[in-house]
Amino acid sequence: EVQLVESGGGLVQPGGSLRLSCTASGFTFSRNAMVWVRQAPGKGLEWVSLISAGGVSTRYADSVKARFTISRDNAKNTLYLQMNSLKPEDTAVYYCAKSIYGGPTGSWGNDNALDARGQGTLVTVSS
Repeated sequence: EVQLVESGGGLVQPGGSLRLSCTASGFTFSRNAMVWVRQAPGKGLEWVSLISAGGVSTRYADSVKARFTISRDNAKNTLYLQMNSLKPEDTAVYYCAKSIYGGPTGSWGNDNALDARGQGTLVTVSS
């Protein structure tokens, strides 16, 4: 059974930083691209970032470029999202998700490419 467990969310002031983690099990983590998506209150799902299976290729939404960094440790089956210069509009539940593909092609922005998602972790950016 595929399991994805996010952690690291919380309350942070504008301009602050957080690092999210996602621990994966139940599949061969190193074979799949992994994705962070988020859902703000009352809004739809937004793609945040993607990293290829080997960690070489990444993609970011324009809204988080230069502020967020995605990474992975395949030896630890763990996905990360370093979030810096946080803004109130970054407030959302953040989910990690598994792509059926190994890289960005076919994956990025394609909800149908995701076949598993965690329970999410809440990030609140507020003073």
